[in-house]
Amino acid sequence: MVQELESNNGYPRVVGESPEWIDTLKKATQVAETDTTVLLTGESGTGKEVVARFIHRASSRKGGPFTALNCAALPEHLLESELFGYERGAFTGAQQSKPGQIELAAGGVLFLDEVGEMSPSAQAKFLRVVQEREFQRLGGTRLLKANVRIVAATNRDLRKAVERRAFREDLYYRLQVFDIRLPPLRERKRDIVPLCDAFLQEIAKSFGRPPAGLTRDAREALLRHDWPGNVRELRNALERAAILCEGGLINASHLSLYMPPIRAGEAPTTVLDTVERDMIAQVLHDSRWNKSKAAKRLGLSRTQLYWRLRKYDLGQPSA
Repeated sequence: MVQELESNNGYPRVVGESPEWIDTLKKATQVAETDTTVLLTGESGTGKEVVARFIHRASSRKGGPFTALNCAALPEHLLESELFGYERGAFTGAQQSKPGQIELAAGGVLFLDEVGEMSPSAQAKFLRVVQEREFQRLGGTRLLKANVRIVAATNRDLRKAVERRAFREDLYYRLQVFDIRLPPLRERKRDIVPLCDAFLQEIAKSFGRPPAGLTRDAREALLRHDWPGNVRELRNALERAAILCEGGLINASHLSLYMPPIRAGEAPTTVLDTVERDMIAQVLHDSRWNKSKAAKRLGLSRTQLYWRLRKYDLGQPSA
């Protein structure tokens, strides 16, 4: 599933091997086969639009458009005109009619990012879209059909927003038919190294040079950092480091990350070793303890794998 629906279509890879991320993609795959409305929740930078595009590409609407609108990026009057479109003369400056994002997404997916920032007026109008699959342009009288699949996303707690009367309860329940929580990066640290590899390849391509490598201290710094900005912060940190290293290896100083102090008695490699041990254990389990298959999946020789089995005291569990 890690490499499903990827770059052969011109899209970046959906990268991740942790159980938390695999569970997220499993839910996305299950709901993609339907036309059900989806609500993606999670902190900023966790990849909500990545998952929304994944759902689109795995659905029967993959031949249709994917239209994204950030509800927090536009003031109230512009949000409504962008979303619903408008007729000529609907307001000062509306010299000709213009279709909105709902119409432009016909046959495909309408992705509403930061839906919790939608104004009360827009919420009331959008409720009709979700409920009746119809709408009117601003200044219009004709009812238009909304042939769209809706995927909404928010980094806010919409339940609390409903309690504060900052978000309509009826719209909340219409959007939350199938909700998927995206885990923050600190809860899926096993994915940091694969994400780094993918991002460094992508960054190198944009720079027109070979991808930079990571020193052991750089990997340790990446694994110790809490990543409050999540995957977006990780990519930005790697892009900056790739510039600073000038084509060489990226070390911890290039990353400029906060390193929490090592606790007394904790070896500097504890975090990295823990991630490596967990990864090897998972691959062995998935390979049914076929060491040749596991070594191949891990990119190790059998000798290297056996050395790590001894190092981490990993033995096949008894039946």
